[in-house]
Amino acid sequence: MNPMPVICLLGVTGAGKTAASLALAEALPGSVVNLDSRQVYRDFPVITAQPSPEEQAVAPHYLYGFLPCTERISAGVFAGKAHESCAGIREAGRFPLLVGGAGLYLLAFLEGLAPIPPVDEAVREELETLLDRKGLPALRQRLETVDPEYAAAIHPNDTQRTLRALEVYDSTGKSLTWWHAQPTSAPPVRSLKLFLEVEQEALHRRLDERITAMLEAGAEDEARRALDTCPDPEAPGWSGIGCAELHGYLTGKYGMQDARALWLRNTKAYAKRQMTWFRKEAGMVPVPAADTETIVEHATRFLEAC
Repeated sequence: MNPMPVICLLGVTGAGKTAASLALAEALPGSVVNLDSRQVYRDFPVITAQPSPEEQAVAPHYLYGFLPCTERISAGVFAGKAHESCAGIREAGRFPLLVGGAGLYLLAFLEGLAPIPPVDEAVREELETLLDRKGLPALRQRLETVDPEYAAAIHPNDTQRTLRALEVYDSTGKSLTWWHAQPTSAPPVRSLKLFLEVEQEALHRRLDERITAMLEAGAEDEARRALDTCPDPEAPGWSGIGCAELHGYLTGKYGMQDARALWLRNTKAYAKRQMTWFRKEAGMVPVPAADTETIVEHATRFLEAC
């Protein structure tokens, strides 16, 4: 069985992945598969910068906005859905384009995730007690110590994945990163990993402008509607950057000015962590995010060689 060719368009938040993916999808032709852990939530299309209906009309899109705020999905399950989507795309005579910035989802798709032994229930209860007593920042700080690579791959507000990583470490004595590096049996693929580069000053300016655009496009109303049906701040859908800050604003934790400033600060910090993770990933092909001609050239040569 020949490995399936897959093109991965990767980059930090706000790098311009959607625009690049549409240009590439039209040129090949290709179909877009989501590789972003927050864009799976249907309640937050604006805040998580999901492709608009007009953008999704350019080419078929998969795995965007299919989960309610209350549900979570593991990286392994998501990878399985992504493989199913890619297989269907090839059967339709198109090429799969994985687009996003979730390093853990990329790892799960390309390499699979090793099975992990059951965790100790007492460890889980102890960590949940610690969460209630000291809050997520304390757990996050510990995760950055015992498993810095995994910490860099997940959102800083992701309570469930932080708890999961720590309970695995405390139960097995091995980090999730160690477990993920063990032999697996993921479906064979041949991948081209294009990393979209953006100069830092331009990126920070773009992130600021994007938050303004999201607010003008109805991000506050979007969060307000979600709050009516899913008020629990610990629900998985609220863990995304922007979602958490607007939840705090709408529940009176802070004013809009502070919420916006925190949103921007957390977004910049997340982009920095993403950059650190992707720089360590082997086989990345850097390309300027706005240079769609070069992106198409790389993809075309890759597919011709497959």
